[in-house]
Amino acid sequence: MLIVNSVTKYYDQNAVLQNASLSLLDGTFAALVGSSGSGKSTLLNLIGLLDRPDSGDVVIDGRSVAVLSSIEAARFRNELIGFVFQSFHLLSRLTAWENVALPLFHRGVGRAERRTAALAMLDRVGLSDRIGHRPEQLSGGQRQRVAIARALVTEPRLILADEPTGNLDSATGLQVMDLLRQLNRDLGVTILMVTHDRDMARLCDRVIEIRDGRVLPQEEQG
Repeated sequence: MLIVNSVTKYYDQNAVLQNASLSLLDGTFAALVGSSGSGKSTLLNLIGLLDRPDSGDVVIDGRSVAVLSSIEAARFRNELIGFVFQSFHLLSRLTAWENVALPLFHRGVGRAERRTAALAMLDRVGLSDRIGHRPEQLSGGQRQRVAIARALVTEPRLILADEPTGNLDSATGLQVMDLLRQLNRDLGVTILMVTHDRDMARLCDRVIEIRDGRVLPQEEQG
């Protein structure tokens, strides 16, 4: 599903990533861990086509993406990748279902079809009774569930989650992890999650550690 092959990235002549490589099979739930400044967010941005490597290659679903044009990268990202962020990134003026449906709006899907898909995804994440609520009317855990539903509504092959439990208390964070694991198993979607929380990382199939811009050997989970 995902191959990162000897990727290097410089910022201000400093190598943030140095010959970083990793691979994920289809349907894997992996955690990317490392200290602040280790390069994990930079690596996630390269995989998410939000930035380009200075050398090396990123292959997603069999396609080399490092050489795509901006327009091609945007189209590919919209078709294959879903994003979940620490701070949710929900639009305050929109209801839960409207936030979830937003990626489909950008695809040109009609309102009725958008609403049907959004309601089905909100039901899947346990929020069928919150479809008309705006973000300020939802708890942190509920907002993250809306964000997860939004990431999944386009039926992506790969989910990139950047500290999805970082703004949540421990109990709510575990609930979000349980949800991600369930969706990973039920839908077969591949998930790569950046986290600083080693306890959360141990709930994944695989832990990938990055240190000083280099990916260390991967640890298989039981």
